[in-house]
Amino acid sequence: MSDINIGEKITQYRKSKGLSIRELAKLADVTPSLLSQIERGLANPSVNSLKAIANALSTPLFTFFTSEVVKEDLIVRGNNRKKVILPGADNVIYEMLTPGLGDNLEFAIMDLSPKSSSCREQIYHNGHEIAYVLEGKVNLYLDNEEFELKKDDSVKIPVGMHHKWENNSDGEVRIIFAVIL
Repeated sequence: MSDINIGEKITQYRKSKGLSIRELAKLADVTPSLLSQIERGLANPSVNSLKAIANALSTPLFTFFTSEVVKEDLIVRGNNRKKVILPGADNVIYEMLTPGLGDNLEFAIMDLSPKSSSCREQIYHNGHEIAYVLEGKVNLYLDNEEFELKKDDSVKIPVGMHHKWENNSDGEVRIIFAVIL
């Protein structure tokens, strides 16, 4: 949160409402001097002062603590997806459909080569996985049970359930999936 400048945000909101420092200070019941210092980053406002300023600007308090989103960074172009190939598993390629890692949502396409599996041992996630078979026929192991999924089939894999994907066919398998953490 070190890159968020609360004073700048207050200034932006104040100016967008067409208010002078004196007018906002009066509405928020703070001194113009204090408000000026907050806006210039020379003083740290108390929580009560921030609440009063937010109320005077008719804006939620949390807006002072949010970062500006660069809209272009939300887009992943089809020809510019990050590809993930795990060491020793070049038969499985993941194409990331979300712009960054570390979110509470992972969204990807998995390409599984013929006669291969997604992993040696079954894995599990700390989140729900939802998958949809785009192409091919694949065996899905959920704990100790095996299921065959074909094109247009989908599955929800609960938190902590061990699973593994296996392509026993001669064709490619393509699965789109999301993991919600």
